[in-house]
Amino acid sequence: MSEQSTPTPVDFWFDPLCPWAWMTSRWVLEVEKVRNIEVRWHLMSLAVLNEDRLDELPEEYRELLETKAWGPVRVVIAAQEEHGAEVLGDLYTALGTRIHNKDEGPGKETVAAALKDVGLPGTLMQHWDDTPYEAQLRASHQEGIEKVGQDVGTPVIAVPGPDGEQIAFFGPVVTPAPKGEEAARLWDGTLAVASVPGFYEIKRSRTKDPDFSNL
Repeated sequence: MSEQSTPTPVDFWFDPLCPWAWMTSRWVLEVEKVRNIEVRWHLMSLAVLNEDRLDELPEEYRELLETKAWGPVRVVIAAQEEHGAEVLGDLYTALGTRIHNKDEGPGKETVAAALKDVGLPGTLMQHWDDTPYEAQLRASHQEGIEKVGQDVGTPVIAVPGPDGEQIAFFGPVVTPAPKGEEAARLWDGTLAVASVPGFYEIKRSRTKDPDFSNL
């Protein structure tokens, strides 16, 4: 770990629905063990991201967004607004563990159980169908997506660049989540390419589904 006394802030935007964001988030937490960073969690929304282009999406994905994507993020933003942003990390871990690792799905029972797991009140579930915090949800989403553009999704990660200005990127998309020094090498390499002015993309076709076996 670096001898630097103050951890480097790493801002991470997530939607609890996304399995790939979940995988990346577990990798970043692993990096936190071997590099001097501090993850700060923020909410974004795949439902908001895609609300103006639903007709362009495959039917199955469109149905997922319309029926399952809004409730969880409404509850999470309410938790943030009523209990502070510091609850987001533990709540995301509880949600992701249930939704993805345990394959419980993003329904009401799962989200209510996750709230209980981290000691948050069940009354937050009243925000499932509607919330007065929609402006805050959209603002959090917009803050993240403006850093990388509308043609990507979740996760978005932002870190200070070599000149102190923030650099941001989508991903990385990886499975399974690397551990230990492998996690550190991926982190170092990601920062190296992201810090190059004019660098935009490196990609190959995915040949595996998300692998949660080591989480």
